[in-house]
Parts: sequence; structure tokens; C-alpha cells
Amino acid sequence: MSSSLATALHADESEAPRLNRRQAAKVRTRQKVLDAARNLFAERGYEPATIRDIAKGAGMSTGAVFANFQDKAELFEAVLTEDMTRLADTVKTGAGEGSAQARLTAALAAGYHGSLDQLPLFQAIVARSWFQPLAAETRARAVTKQLLVVITDILRDGVSKGELSQDADVPLLTELVWDAYLSNYRRAAYDGWDAAQLTGHVGKQIAVILAGALTRK
Repeated sequence: MSSSLATALHADESEAPRLNRRQAAKVRTRQKVLDAARNLFAERGYEPATIRDIAKGAGMSTGAVFANFQDKAELFEAVLTEDMTRLADTVKTGAGEGSAQARLTAALAAGYHGSLDQLPLFQAIVARSWFQPLAAETRARAVTKQLLVVITDILRDGVSKGELSQDADVPLLTELVWDAYLSNYRRAAYDGWDAAQLTGHVGKQIAVILAGALTRK
């Protein structure tokens, strides 16, 4: 390695921000609160979960929780952001190869497999979307957009490959697929459907949704 390159690399490393002990401790505390909140929301849903119980689950005082989050709503949003980001990665990875229908089904199947163990949390996410303030709903939509982008990209790929019609309404198809995906959580919650049953059902829904957009041969 040349001396100039070594100097440049050393400069880059020295310029990288480093957390001091206090900052690192604050990051760890915040994550402990998030993990405890996620567990409680997943176990009980949004309304029954209290800041007191979340603090107890994190092994700290309620004051420590409020030092990191303004209220339970803000804490829930933070959990939502983490989980939706993680789920978007899971769905994107699960899409694999094949036709648009096959990829969408595989992607959403991966989503079900990655989230059914936290079903009350997803119920809480859907329920909160009806009652939360507009600003909070706007932020939530920005987070879930990551998942919508995965669906949109698969559909656009189908159009580019000639599988779907060039005049296919991709935004509308994205919305319909997403709505179908979300609606099936009710079947898991109230009818006891597992991931395999949800996958089979969403595959049929996707086939119907895409039927009018398929290229006629």
C-alpha cells in the first residue's frame, strides 16, 4: 500500500464519528426500551401496554423511558420504524426469481413467516392507523413505503419483461396487492391461519389482481 493511500485511509478512519461512553450507554438504553416495548406490544397490543410495564420489562424506571421517548405513541412509532424496515428487507430477499406473480407470492409469504409470531403487534399497527393523528399517520406511511416499493419494483420488472401490459396501472396494482396482504392478517388473528394458509390465499388473490394486466398472447 502506498504511503499516500495509507494516509488517506487513516484520515478517513480518524474522521469517523465515535461515541463516547455516555453516548454509547444512551444508545444501549434506548434499544433496551425498544426491545421491551416490542415484546409487550407483540404480547398485548397497543392499548393494554403501559409505560410502567415497558419500563419494568427493560429493567429500568419510567423516568428512563421518558428520557428517551416523549410518550407511548412515539415509542410505538420507533418500534414500527424498526420492524417495517426489517420486514421490507425480509420481503425483498424472499421475492427470488420467476414471474411477477410467483415473486410477489414468495415475497409476501416471507413477510408472513417473518411476522406472525408478533401478530398482536401487527394488529396494533393496523388499528392505530385508523385513530392516530394525521402527522403520525404520515410518518407511518413513509415507513411502510419501503414495503410498497418492493411490490412496485416487482410489478415494474414484470412490465419491462413483457409479462405485464405496458399500460398496466402499477400504482393501483401495488395498492391492491398491499391491501390484500394486510387484510389476511385478520384470518390469522380470528381464524387461526398459519403462514402456509396465508401464502396459498394471497397467491390466489395476486392471480386475480394481476389477471387484467397480463400480456395477451
